[in-house]
Amino acid sequence: MKLAVVGAGWAGMAAAVEAASLGLDVTVFEATRTLGGRARALTTEKPDGTPITLDNGQHILIGAYSETLALMQRVGLNLPQVLMALPLSLPYPDGTGLQTPAWATRWPAPLDALAAIATARGWRWGERLALIRASLGWQLAGFRCTPTLTVEELCESLPDRVVQELIEPLCVSALNLPSAHASAAVFLNVMRDALFGRGAAGFNASSLLLPRTDLTSLFPAAAAHWLQSHHGETTRLRTGARITGLLAHAGRWQLTGDGVDEAFDRVIWATPASVAAQTLLAHADDNEALASWALSAHALEFTAITTVYAHAAGARLPAPMLALRAEPHAHAAPAQFVFDRGQLSPTDAAAQGVLAFVVSASNGERDDLQARVLQQGERQLGWPLQPLLSVVEKRATFACTPSLERPGAVMAPGLYAAGDYVQGPYPATLEGAVRSGVAAARLANA
Repeated sequence: MKLAVVGAGWAGMAAAVEAASLGLDVTVFEATRTLGGRARALTTEKPDGTPITLDNGQHILIGAYSETLALMQRVGLNLPQVLMALPLSLPYPDGTGLQTPAWATRWPAPLDALAAIATARGWRWGERLALIRASLGWQLAGFRCTPTLTVEELCESLPDRVVQELIEPLCVSALNLPSAHASAAVFLNVMRDALFGRGAAGFNASSLLLPRTDLTSLFPAAAAHWLQSHHGETTRLRTGARITGLLAHAGRWQLTGDGVDEAFDRVIWATPASVAAQTLLAHADDNEALASWALSAHALEFTAITTVYAHAAGARLPAPMLALRAEPHAHAAPAQFVFDRGQLSPTDAAAQGVLAFVVSASNGERDDLQARVLQQGERQLGWPLQPLLSVVEKRATFACTPSLERPGAVMAPGLYAAGDYVQGPYPATLEGAVRSGVAAARLANA
C-alpha cells in the first residue's frame, strides 16, 4: 500500500515511523528544509558572533507522555542522553514554590506529587490541604467534569496562592490559555496523567523532561535516520516539496505540488490545521465530507507563544527551570518560566549563559514583548540581559476552550488527519501530535 504523509513535524514523522513499521510504502513530503514543524531547531549567533542552535520555542515533556517516549526509544534515542528528568518542581528564584523533596522523588504517583504539595515552600498548611483535597476529589470523580466548565470555575474554591502559584502556571503552560478561558475537562486529563497516571520509559508520570538537544534532533531527525536505516527501500523523505493539490480519483488520491504529481492509496495530512483547511477547501469540490472537515478545522481559534532567548555572561539559575512571579502590573511581567540552556547542555560551550523565557498565551508585538521580558528577567533574576532571538509563534496552539469541537482523524475515505489539534484527550502538546500520528497510521493500515 502506498501512503503519503504530508508534513514532517512531530505528528507526520510519528505517522511515518508507525506506518513503516506496519509494512506500508511511505513517502513523506515536507514544504521546508527543516524537520519538526512548530517544534524545530533554529540557528542564530551570540553577541560575540558564536553560532548557536536554539528552538522555535522552548518545550517541556512529562513522564506521562507514553507514546512520545516509546516512539523516541523505537527510533534509537537514549532518553537520559536527550532528556533531563526533573521531579515535579515549579520553584521561584527565591526558592519558594512547589518542589518534590529528594526523599520522595522515587515514590510512585500520586505519592510524589502529594509529597511536593505537602512540602511546598511558602505555603500555609491550609493551602496545602486544600489542594490535596481538591486533587483527591478530582480523582474520585474520575477526572471528569461538565464540558462547559473553565479551569477557573473548577478551582474557584482553592486558595488564591494555590491558584496563582500552581494552577494558573500549569494551565497556561499546558493549554496556553489563562484559567478563565481554558477547558477544565482537558486540564483534568493532563492532571490525571501527570499526577495520578503511570510513567513511561522508567520516568515518574509527573517528571518534567527538559530537552538536552534541539527539537529537530530530539525526534524528527532521529525518526528520519531510523526510517532510512530500517526501511530505506520502502520509505522516502522529500523536503522542499510543498503539496498544493489534492484530487480523489479512482479510489486513490492524486497529490500535486513542487515537483510532485503522484497517486497514493492513502494520505495522512499532517500540516498545521490552518494549512490543512486552506488546501482542502480549495480542492473539496463536491466532496461534502472533505469540505465539512476543512470548515471544522478552519473554525479553530489559535493562541500565541513567545520565547525570548537572552544571554548573560556567567549566568546560572538555581535550577534548570524556574517559574517567574506575576507582578502587580501583569503587563510588566509577561513570562511565566525561564530555562537555563547552559545547564541543559553542559558540554555545549555556546549554550552557557543562555536563558529562554517563555510567554504562554502571549499578546503584542515582538519588540515590545522582548523589551518587557528582558526587564522582567533583570528584576527577578538580577542579571543584565542581552537579547539573542525572540520567536513569536502566533498560531502555536489551538485555543482549548470549554466544549470545543475538534476535527476528527478521518477527513474522507483514505484521507486522514494528524496533528495536535485533532480530536483527542490532550491539548496542543507534543504528546497530542505524536498520538494523532500513530493513530492515523493505524487507520490507514486498517
